[in-house]
Amino acid sequence: MNPILEIFSQGEEIVTGHVVDTNAAWLSQQAVQLGFTVSRHTAVGDNLNDLIGLLKEISARADCCICTGGLGPTSDDLTTAAVSEGFRVPLLFDPTAFASIEQYFAKRNKTMPALNRKQALLPEGSVRLDNEWGTAPGFALQHGRCWFVFLPGVPSEMKAIFQAQVRLMLNQRFSLQPGTLVCIKTFGLGESEIQLRMHNIDIPEPVQLGFRASMSEVQTKLWFPPNYPNDRMTALVDTVSALLGDNVFAIDGLGEATGDLVFVVDQLMQSQGQTLALVETASQGLIASLCTGSAWLLESRYEISLARLAQKLSLTVQGDVVTTATAIAEQTRQTSGASLVLVQLYEGDFAALNNKDELVTLHTVLLAGNAKYHSQNSVAGLGKRKQNQAAQLALDLLRRYLQFGRI
Repeated sequence: MNPILEIFSQGEEIVTGHVVDTNAAWLSQQAVQLGFTVSRHTAVGDNLNDLIGLLKEISARADCCICTGGLGPTSDDLTTAAVSEGFRVPLLFDPTAFASIEQYFAKRNKTMPALNRKQALLPEGSVRLDNEWGTAPGFALQHGRCWFVFLPGVPSEMKAIFQAQVRLMLNQRFSLQPGTLVCIKTFGLGESEIQLRMHNIDIPEPVQLGFRASMSEVQTKLWFPPNYPNDRMTALVDTVSALLGDNVFAIDGLGEATGDLVFVVDQLMQSQGQTLALVETASQGLIASLCTGSAWLLESRYEISLARLAQKLSLTVQGDVVTTATAIAEQTRQTSGASLVLVQLYEGDFAALNNKDELVTLHTVLLAGNAKYHSQNSVAGLGKRKQNQAAQLALDLLRRYLQFGRI
């Protein structure tokens, strides 16, 4: 049985909703990958008695707990004091931690405030976790059943300390048997449709099936227990992927980690040596923004409507939207020299694009050599939602061409 791990976040800003607790989500992912069973996420504000009470509860029910926040120098940072009082251990001055804090300020030509000395007080018997990225050292100690790890709440510092020190310590202290999480990433299918396509698949009892949806992708998640046969795992993933077809743009968990749709497009563009010129309307520059830093994006243009775009290009609008988009793409290819040209237009005016009650029809044309590909889609909702849908639909058309030579 996997060890039980809890995530504990401290800070008034967390419980009041002023800050989204991304630390807990990230730490849970890391813990599950290592082989822990994550049982709870808990958050407590800046109240010493609440902190003490929760620490005592966790020490009796969990094998491990990772805590974030409350290690700063100010009066509302109470985690270390709660550990001292709750576990009845004195706080001792750590010269090494203090020297590190002084050095942090010295490197920035600043004088260390006297308040920061508080951060060098660590519970007796704890293991110091050095922080090379900030002033607050973390620490770890055993109390009752539970091994506690206390980390700064600043996400960049927390992640750096975890990767540099905590991960190895967890592997050394616990007998971990990680399972395998496979995420089949799709675009263009909703959760319910995916479930319908999979209704005839027999998911073995030890395998857990789940879904995670966002505007940019849906993840079909298959969690395989430790030592699950690789051939059966691969066979099940292949069966599910085949049912989802060309909507699958990436699979995580069976090899190198992938990313989102933009990441996949970037990798395909680089590996094939392609270049792109881009013309956007409904996505309002979002595609170019998502591809910032990509050397293959030679040229991008955004105009609010087809009429303005035609005016800027000195182009007479003739025929339907697809014919016009093709003419714009041909002209853009001549001036840009890109191997691929993607043009996105929409029917109607800008007011319709921002009206949540109006459905807008998108037309996306891709020129690739002598071939022309066209997709037509309808987008609904608020302006921001339509913008995001337009960008993702255009990127998915490009992805399908790069992956399959068609759309």
